[in-house]
Amino acid sequence: FDPKPRLTKENGKPFGLKMEATQFNNRGRTLGSPWQFKQYGQSGTPVSDLFPHVGEMADELCVVRSMTSDFSVHNSANFFLHTGTGVQGRPSMGAWTSYGLGTQATDLPGFVVLNGGLVPSGGWDNFGNGFLPASHQATVFKTGKEPLADIRPRESLPGVQQAKLGLLNKLDQGVLDRLGHVDELESAIANYEMAYRMQAAVPELIDIKGETGATHKLYGLESKYEHTRTFGMQCLIARRLVEKGVRFIELTCPRIGGSDRWDAHGGLLKNHGDNARATDQPIAGLLQDLKSRGMLKDTLVVWSGEFGRTPFAQGSNGRDHNPYGFTIWMAGGGAKPGITYGATDEFGYHAVENKLEIHDMHATMLHLLGMDHKKMTYFFDGRDMRLTDVHGEVIKDIIA
Repeated sequence: FDPKPRLTKENGKPFGLKMEATQFNNRGRTLGSPWQFKQYGQSGTPVSDLFPHVGEMADELCVVRSMTSDFSVHNSANFFLHTGTGVQGRPSMGAWTSYGLGTQATDLPGFVVLNGGLVPSGGWDNFGNGFLPASHQATVFKTGKEPLADIRPRESLPGVQQAKLGLLNKLDQGVLDRLGHVDELESAIANYEMAYRMQAAVPELIDIKGETGATHKLYGLESKYEHTRTFGMQCLIARRLVEKGVRFIELTCPRIGGSDRWDAHGGLLKNHGDNARATDQPIAGLLQDLKSRGMLKDTLVVWSGEFGRTPFAQGSNGRDHNPYGFTIWMAGGGAKPGITYGATDEFGYHAVENKLEIHDMHATMLHLLGMDHKKMTYFFDGRDMRLTDVHGEVIKDIIA
């Protein structure tokens, strides 16, 4: 989403700027993009050959080219992206959103992670509740016939199921009467009640037989590439979750043999080619479907990684971590469509125009969701805590 003609022109030559220390310090020559760029839509937004389907939705995209991160290792950078802090244990943005907005769904949680097979580095702490009440942590759905391994089928006789829950509630209430407020126990009670309701809601959610053939095709569910089908199913379920009132949904990448995440320290062509092939059509399908249903204006879609990659090679055909400048995009939800904002230098190395931090992205996302990041706080450890801590400004120029 950020073409660099000079990088292409100087491909294979010694790199023309000072090299910062990298994760592996195996710093090679200038490495131009192996993909061509094309301008799409009335906006003329350039998108590489990796994402031709997403490119067709360019007029809906708000492309931000000047993001930076405070961390260059996966775990810390992922914690920073998800929680606003580079250490584990803080509340995820999904938990903050659930805490701030609640949920419109009565039989589904407010924060859902659709796990396609690859959990981000840092693990499940990327989706935790931290010091917020435990009911705000993510519920993880898997792909396949059993999206929730821990949700057992209902008893064959409704009375038996209700009797079990009634006994459980009676025992739990007895403990609460003796101990008073205990977040873990109260959250466990709420989770059991939610699990009971989900036993009926989840099978209905993943039953897509009622979706049209055109919708199946739109999301790539008929693709010959199995990973496109996997991610397409996630995107379709995400739309159905939005329809049911779930507040915050995160999708993880499919597990593709020989192409671990987008972490191409080597084998750049295969890594990015395989991952883009899996995700391009489903993402575009989601945007198009939301728009056609009149839902995109009220649904914020964010596409991001935890940092960027170096404009010079690691070895001969890979790239190392680069926290100094990278691109994300937003669509819908009040983000200004069809624009690019910010810029990196001629090599795509450092952000040089409208430089932004993850805190600014969080502040803007919360603003678009109707929350003031400076006022949405939770008292913990002697002070009011917030997702953006003492940082972050709303990026007004990218708000429609």
